[in-house]
Amino acid sequence: MRTIFGSGPSLQLRLFITVLLSLAGIVADARFHLFDSVRLYINTFASPILHLASVPRDVVEGASLQLRSRSELITENQQLQQQLFLLRSDLLRMAELSQENRRLRELLGSPVTQDTRKLVARILSVDSDPFVYQVVIDKGIEHHVYEGQPVVNDQGVIGQVVSVGKTSSRVLLITDVSHALPVRVLRNDLRAIASGTGNINELMLKNLPKNVDIQDGDILVTSGMGGHFPEGYPVAKVVRVANEEQSPFAEIKAEPLATLDRLRYVLLLWEDAKAMGPLAVMSPSSVNANASAAVSTDAEKNKNTVPERHPTTAPATKPVEKVEKKTGTTTHKSGVNKTAHQNTNKIKTLATIASTNVKNQEHSQ
Repeated sequence: MRTIFGSGPSLQLRLFITVLLSLAGIVADARFHLFDSVRLYINTFASPILHLASVPRDVVEGASLQLRSRSELITENQQLQQQLFLLRSDLLRMAELSQENRRLRELLGSPVTQDTRKLVARILSVDSDPFVYQVVIDKGIEHHVYEGQPVVNDQGVIGQVVSVGKTSSRVLLITDVSHALPVRVLRNDLRAIASGTGNINELMLKNLPKNVDIQDGDILVTSGMGGHFPEGYPVAKVVRVANEEQSPFAEIKAEPLATLDRLRYVLLLWEDAKAMGPLAVMSPSSVNANASAAVSTDAEKNKNTVPERHPTTAPATKPVEKVEKKTGTTTHKSGVNKTAHQNTNKIKTLATIASTNVKNQEHSQ
């Protein structure tokens, strides 16, 4: 006789098969990225739902802004105008310092740091898991967002993008236990790794000796190591330095400068150097080559300005071509001989240009 509820595999076998399939899916996703497209479709499907869920909050915020008193708006407007005035004065100083920094980098032969492109994004939702610190923003593939992209705000570093959908993305905060960020101490340029602790207001500097030169109140900024975060963005402030006897390392805790539990808007950063390709390192030889090219260009300009009716000025342009040929052949030499030949060629070229200019003035008179 057939029963109503048919018998099937035992619960232990079902559990074993489920665990085995889960492990196989985890390995396939981690090693071969088989579920990236599925994850993209899920994020794209969930994005309109997140936008719809944020509508009541936007309505309430808009209503509260409309109901604010006139005196509060006037006071806030005055404060914003004062802040804008101070920021404009700082911006003028920053432009001068940036130009000076660029000149010094060119003199030292180091690569010039490129500016970054920024885009404002709005927080759509916050992960409800108390052990995972992630937020969802309203920018995705349509806005050229990519995985690993740095995210900041007006206070400091927020985190980085870990998952990208078509119109939304998921950002991992710096205090998450799985996040680590290369930093340096602003006071003495000491490098360290700031790891998340699972506490929204706490970071940990691990594996540092007890005699490390870090003090309470030190500011931590991004070091630029790792290739994700640009250098110089503020991250956290050291709040506790302790040396426990049972621990071989110092216990250093820092507090993020950004208020991660009250995020509303964030900034996405794009490095122009990444879009334009690798930066060309300016070596002394390249600087000399650029100077020789500039001198040759000036010589060609002087050659073009000589009138055709004066045949005596034609021979003066031949040494210039000879110098250019010599400069091309000496680029294969190395060391001191290369620099000496280049300097000699530049001196000869300058002398030729000077003689040409003198002859031009005599003919014009």
